[in-house]
Amino acid sequence: MVRNDSDDRLMNRDVALVMAATFCFMASNMLVSPLMAGFSESLGAGGALMGVVAAMMNVVSLFCRPIAGNLADRTSKRTLVGVGAALYLVSSVWYALAGSPASLIAARMVNGVGFACCSVCLATWMAMLLPIRHMGAGMGLYGTMNALAMAIGPAVGIRAQQLIGYRCTFLISTVLAALMVIAVLFVRNGGHPIRQGGADAAGTDARPAARRFTLRAIVEPRVVPLSLVFMCFSIPYFANQSFLVEVADARGLDVDVSLFFPLYAAALLVLRLAFRNLFDTKPFRLFFIVGTVAMVGMLLCLALMRNDWVLLLGAVLTAFSYGMMSSVTQAEAVVIAGKERSGIANSTYYIGIDLGMSLGPMLGGLFYGSLPIAWFYPLFIIAMPVAWIIYLSTARLVARRG
Repeated sequence: MVRNDSDDRLMNRDVALVMAATFCFMASNMLVSPLMAGFSESLGAGGALMGVVAAMMNVVSLFCRPIAGNLADRTSKRTLVGVGAALYLVSSVWYALAGSPASLIAARMVNGVGFACCSVCLATWMAMLLPIRHMGAGMGLYGTMNALAMAIGPAVGIRAQQLIGYRCTFLISTVLAALMVIAVLFVRNGGHPIRQGGADAAGTDARPAARRFTLRAIVEPRVVPLSLVFMCFSIPYFANQSFLVEVADARGLDVDVSLFFPLYAAALLVLRLAFRNLFDTKPFRLFFIVGTVAMVGMLLCLALMRNDWVLLLGAVLTAFSYGMMSSVTQAEAVVIAGKERSGIANSTYYIGIDLGMSLGPMLGGLFYGSLPIAWFYPLFIIAMPVAWIIYLSTARLVARRG
């Protein structure tokens, strides 16, 4: 195969379009995420049910994502992303029309299937478009789009809900889903499967031979420890995302919680751009140590906050914990598994996010509804020792190949 010099560039037209689609996809989802608990409460849900509503999308995604990861290595990424985008449009309209917690849970389940399709396929598509020597930097930029959307989406959602109410705010996510579809349609490389030995030279549909079903068809075992480590960072992050507004109100704090997410986004952008080359050269353990310290600091800031300055410090520390670890673990997962299994590697990596996005809101709902509110954030510090136990017991598996 004759290699074009442009093939070795980190950034090109297709990569930029997939990153734009990724931003719209995640922003559409995260715009409604911090509103689910409050909206379900307005429909009559109690503390535990609020957590179930917030987590249901990710519970469904947890079971659908391995299937989506297997399909992502066997079929066109454009097709699966299109299906996921259609489900996003349906669920967004459903949110706006929901009249009970049960209806909201059903809409979250539809959203979960779409989330599984889009998240795995976009990540796998991105990995296919990147030269292997730029995988860390490229997936770091991809993670930046995800993390920026996770920060900007909630900020826009909270502000919009204050101005126009829950139902009209949910319709904004349909616009973002439509923009995602448009970006995907303009990507030249349709994301066809890569053969076990390498890519098709012409970029055409290179369908892998049929394989009998095994566990490795839906999960990459070498990525499981990374996934569980990142789960421990995801649980506090998504608990905070779902209940930050409610906890601040319950404590009677005079803070502007919507500032948390834009500052997190700004700090993360600076961090990712400054560190992007280090993702390919520095060991995983270094980032893990920094991320652990920052996560503990973030939780303590939120537990002790009395003004906007402490809230903003917590937002910056979030960028050095959850934000940084999301890029490091995803890049490590793809390198460990190899490009030909990047779909399954990404789906396995996302299991950690799904578990965190499920357990975080559920635990948050239990803590919010049954414990003194002062204990809400300190209890999540327990996740960090658990992460280190997982890492130290599986250190040989999470070490980078070669």
